[in-house]
Amino acid sequence: MSLKERTYSILIVSATDVLTSAFAGLLPETRYSPVHAVSSINAARRTLTEKTYDFIIINAPLHDDMGVRLAIDISSSKQSVVLLLVKSDIHNEIHDQAAEYGVFTLSKPISKATMTYAFSWLESARERLRQFEKKSLSIEEKMAEIRLVNKAKWILISQLSMSEPESPRYIENQAMDRCVPSRPFAEEIIRTYS
Repeated sequence: MSLKERTYSILIVSATDVLTSAFAGLLPETRYSPVHAVSSINAARRTLTEKTYDFIIINAPLHDDMGVRLAIDISSSKQSVVLLLVKSDIHNEIHDQAAEYGVFTLSKPISKATMTYAFSWLESARERLRQFEKKSLSIEEKMAEIRLVNKAKWILISQLSMSEPESPRYIENQAMDRCVPSRPFAEEIIRTYS
């Protein structure tokens, strides 16, 4: 899928509706949808237990906290890209706290041009996270296949009295003869002898 065809979901965490209104013209629905807004850290945490968003934009400070801890927690535990908007006089301090956790920071006030650039950075970061997700899934799938083949191997050893070197060769040879991967043949062994 082309980057131009991709749609990104956004959660805006802001104590006021001013930010959400400002983003309305900046965020075309064809590119950014859904855009959901909440006004507190507690509401954001509840929302994030129900749904995952591509981007989390936190407009600090919030009524119940500054928002830095929320930004760090999300960036550390979710596959979301976090942008923290803070007042210019504390930007450097907040950036030093949050940057090592992968949180992007911008100082307020922010121009439309800066926000447009920021969204392109967020998109790039989110696509990089997607690549890591794909790699992680393929590794998990490979590990599951290895566990399954090992289980089939031990069934062959215990049920058919094969030696330890014979059982994996048997699985590989039978899978090749049938022109199937090892996994379906291992599943067949497990179903037959279990």
